[in-house]
Amino acid sequence: MTPRIAIHGLTKAFGPKPVLAGLDLEVGVGESVVVIGGSGTGKSVLLKSILGLVAPDSGSIRLDGVETVGLNGAARDRMRARFGMLFQSGALFDSLPVWRNVTFALTAGGAIRAADMRAMAVATLARVGLGADIADLRPAALSGGMQKRVALARAIAARPEIIFFDEPTTGLDPIMADVINALIREQVTALGATAITITHDMASARKIADRVAMLHQGRIIWQGSVAALDSSGNAYVDQFVHGRAEGPIQPLPR
Repeated sequence: MTPRIAIHGLTKAFGPKPVLAGLDLEVGVGESVVVIGGSGTGKSVLLKSILGLVAPDSGSIRLDGVETVGLNGAARDRMRARFGMLFQSGALFDSLPVWRNVTFALTAGGAIRAADMRAMAVATLARVGLGADIADLRPAALSGGMQKRVALARAIAARPEIIFFDEPTTGLDPIMADVINALIREQVTALGATAITITHDMASARKIADRVAMLHQGRIIWQGSVAALDSSGNAYVDQFVHGRAEGPIQPLPR
């Protein structure tokens, strides 16, 4: 079966600094893959490359067998219409009420009445455990955990085929992080969506992933099931998963 996402030989450098160095990764239809790795290893650049926000220097990114590198204009817009995205910061619009944040991606055509959009937003908020009473509030009136749920509702509102999660539990306490991880897993499964999550949070990786891939020095150096994480046989993975200072990964100098 053709992978939903197939990345081969992806490279990207910023000036003299290589960030992606021939990265290969495939994600199957309906699969949830979590990419782990330390800060500065290229996780965000990988996501931005798939989204078409960063142009790779070389390599291929195919969606259902169709090359996407170099797409412009309407073709790029059609590709992005298949995506949902939960940003690390939430990236909610403070000037808009919650319901307009949730339906933001659905308003581009302008053909849906405001009352219908609000009803759609309320229904989507219910899927992430939020009531209709917050629909007219501004994001600033919500707790961090509620803002993250609103951001998740926005990511799934258009029922996308592919969803990206950028450090989805950043800034949350462990209990709320677990709630968000469970919601992500539940909603990705309910939609039958393909998902790529980037994180350094191993609790997230274990909860969200069907398969985990480790990115180090611009390449995927190991991938396997969640069950295989603790017996990977890879010294880099072992050090990262268990958070050890000693090992082949050297901390960046302060």
